Amino acid sequence: MTRRVVAQGTFDILHPGHVHYLEEAAAMGEELHVIVARESNIDHKADPIVPEEQRREMVAALKPVHDARLGHPEDIFVPIEEIEPAVIALGYDQHHDVAAIEAALAERGIDCAVERAGARESRASDELLSTGQIIDRILDERDAESD
Repeated sequence: MTRRVVAQGTFDILHPGHVHYLEEAAAMGEELHVIVARESNIDHKADPIVPEEQRREMVAALKPVHDARLGHPEDIFVPIEEIEPAVIALGYDQHHDVAAIEAALAERGIDCAVERAGARESRASDELLSTGQIIDRILDERDAESD
């Protein structure tokens, strides 16, 4: 049986940190399935800039990704049940509580490991490794141009 890995996230304005996360997640198995968060399910940070279907399309185009789909509108575990992964790979800085995820998986009878990817080290002092940093840089640059 193919060892499937699930990674999930918002993936708003793709950057090297996203690529690193997905490469590490892909290395945990043979197929990487990515669940892209729906706008309606994002409540822990600002709304995404990029529409959800466009975010899904961009993630699907990345080399390590076997399949990318939007998350379920009401129940985040529905895609997990459909994919039947061996591993759920979390990003190093994602807000998820591993123990809570493991408990929810056990309650639903889903047998898979939960692992965290490592952080990507900056390769240059001006490298932008988060969507927030990219947005801040754009706003700063546009503000400086208007002065």
